[in-house]
Amino acid sequence: MDLALLRTFLTVHRAGSFTRAAQLLGVSQPAVTGQIRTLERQLGRPLFQRLPRGVESTSVAVELAGRVAPHLDALAEITESSPDEDPHRTLHLAAPPEFTASHLLPALAPLIAQGLGLRISNQHGDTALAGLASAAYDLVISTRRPRAQIFRATPLLDEEYVLVAAGPWVRLLPSGAGAASADGEPADPRPPDSADPAPAPADPTLTALDRIPLIDCDERLPFATRYWHTVFDRRPGRPASVVAPDLTGVLSAVLSGAGMAVLPRRMCQEAITAGRLRPLIEPPLSPLRTYFLVVRAGSLVQPAISRTHGRLLSAAADW
Repeated sequence: MDLALLRTFLTVHRAGSFTRAAQLLGVSQPAVTGQIRTLERQLGRPLFQRLPRGVESTSVAVELAGRVAPHLDALAEITESSPDEDPHRTLHLAAPPEFTASHLLPALAPLIAQGLGLRISNQHGDTALAGLASAAYDLVISTRRPRAQIFRATPLLDEEYVLVAAGPWVRLLPSGAGAASADGEPADPRPPDSADPAPAPADPTLTALDRIPLIDCDERLPFATRYWHTVFDRRPGRPASVVAPDLTGVLSAVLSGAGMAVLPRRMCQEAITAGRLRPLIEPPLSPLRTYFLVVRAGSLVQPAISRTHGRLLSAAADW
């Protein structure tokens, strides 16, 4: 069986799209479609089911991919990597700006000093992953684990988030807001033997929070919404009063007394320790966000990508 057909098949299987596979292989989409049809004729079985967006592998394709992927990846490692290839060529990365400043650049500083070139974009989410799939980026830092088989994602960091404010806003919260009972569960305000009749009174903590201006870095309130869903099982009760361009701007606004915000603890711990900020509540379980290091399947055979990937994983052990 033609290895070129198998390579095209595996790329489509991992990409979940003929169009994306063509981009990765550097050929036209009709060429990819023709090669897959040739392979299907040889096997006598369909390999992909067309969807409104992309394709889905059949059970035959999943079995075939499991059999050929290790061998094709091993061949790629032999043929695509060379002792003469520069392990410090310029790489293109996409990452959230705050992560770039706090973790990415410090971790990669030794490789940069040895000659590694970097071009870092502030793209994130689906835009960054689409860029990785099309080879516009070599590595991506993502806050969600991508499901497409074209990607390989490794957890890097679990980051704790806190709801903080400064000045008079803190005094609006009832004492003991967000406190947990001895067994770690939120305290139940009802007497132990009470019946279950009347509706529960409004949560005084939520009522107080609804009076405080909310600050985020997007109109959709990505940080506040995640926090509210985790802690209160609901959305925030008000839109943003301030939308800053990034989390650094959010922190500055909160420090100036403009309102409250959900921030990574690493960004505001110094201000909390100094008494300039205070967490508004102490939930039993702190909301976390996981950062993933994402590469294209098979790309770690390239020395520069492999070296950078390994350096980030090594640095992450101390984060």
